[in-house]
Amino acid sequence: MPSASTLALTNEHHQQLLRHLFPGDGLEAAAVLLCSRSVGPRLRLMVRDLLLVPHENCIREVDFLRWPGKAIEEAIDMAREDDLSLLLLHSHPGGYFEFSLQDDRSDQLTIPCIFQALGRLHGSAIMLPQGEMLARVYRDDMKPQKLELVALADDNMRLWWADESFHKRPMAFGAESRRELHRLTAAVIGASGTGSICMEQASRLGFGRLIVVDYDKVEEKNLNRILNTSIADIGELKVDVLVRAVTTHRGPDVSVPVPTTIFDREAVLQVSQADVIFCCVDSKEGRQIADLIASAFLIPLFDVGVCIPTRRKDDDIAILDVCARIDYVRPGGPTLADRGVYTQASLRAEFLKRTAPKQYDQEVQDGYIKGTLEEAPSVISLNMRATADMMLEFISRMYPFRHDSNKKYSRRQLSFAAGEEEYIPETGFTTGINPLLARGAQEPLIGLPALNSKGA
Repeated sequence: MPSASTLALTNEHHQQLLRHLFPGDGLEAAAVLLCSRSVGPRLRLMVRDLLLVPHENCIREVDFLRWPGKAIEEAIDMAREDDLSLLLLHSHPGGYFEFSLQDDRSDQLTIPCIFQALGRLHGSAIMLPQGEMLARVYRDDMKPQKLELVALADDNMRLWWADESFHKRPMAFGAESRRELHRLTAAVIGASGTGSICMEQASRLGFGRLIVVDYDKVEEKNLNRILNTSIADIGELKVDVLVRAVTTHRGPDVSVPVPTTIFDREAVLQVSQADVIFCCVDSKEGRQIADLIASAFLIPLFDVGVCIPTRRKDDDIAILDVCARIDYVRPGGPTLADRGVYTQASLRAEFLKRTAPKQYDQEVQDGYIKGTLEEAPSVISLNMRATADMMLEFISRMYPFRHDSNKKYSRRQLSFAAGEEEYIPETGFTTGINPLLARGAQEPLIGLPALNSKGA
């Protein structure tokens, strides 16, 4: 079953820690991780900020460290306003991937003081010279609970398991990679053309849990492009049909249906429990919400889009191109908004089309809004190819197999009409300021007041 507890951090924070904790002198060093939290049965901590304890303020040896209480007091002050959790981090230059007896004694003295100041959930962590991390938290009884996973998504997705499983990274497409995926949770947003194909692949790849979000019901016009649907399913919720299909070959309790729009508090909280998000929607608003969740909860995001632009001349319609786009968005990197996948103008156009169709039609006619394409139902072949490429992109990040670095493939654009494929690295986009990064479940949820809890 999927991991029950995780610490997630960005590559930028990880690199800062690595440089500070291992300055080259072989001595231990210290830092404090300030972490936001998720809401739900699964414990997920996200590193929002760092406090690097100056080396000169510590007593540092090869296997011993003493650092001033003033640093912890400063971290408490930083954490108090947003109710953050503290993890006291130090290095193990010798490479020992375990907490020592000295670490245990230190925590028993220090963590209760943090409880008294901040309450709730706090703990400690260690880092090894190659960047591996191990973390644990304490509750009121002061019994340590190791976090099963520390996760970092950069060009490659790096996972450090507390039980040291998969220390040697599995090979792509093998039995060991399936065993590891069985510990992870994937969220699929959208259960239609690309979403149903994504669910089919994700379930057979072996994910331990699949969360699928969609509010819509099966219609007759969907049957030619939604996998595992039949005439008998017309009128049923799409998520229920897909979950039932997964159950036939994976058994119960693997898939979790969320029969609502992604613009819903419960849907956002469900998706926040995932280790990876696959965005398979055809709306700008849906992509925006997926983007915000990925930022707030430090979850890697894969987004797929297909398009068949046409032109009209007299009474004839001709296809200009047949296109697919796959974006990999790592936490801390350029978001879908940074990449122009959605804009405020496109979000407004979608909102108008849904809520004020007459005004929308008039603005299209007046040229204020670019008209959208009519529905193209016979696209299962394009959907199959694009979604398979998205899943291969995920596999390549988990278990690298490319001859080139994954750094080159932040976005892939395919033109089937021209027989061309274009690759764009992260440096091809401008990364803007992201105030949502590692915000966690802080209200308003993902920065949207409409998703506030009733008590917030």
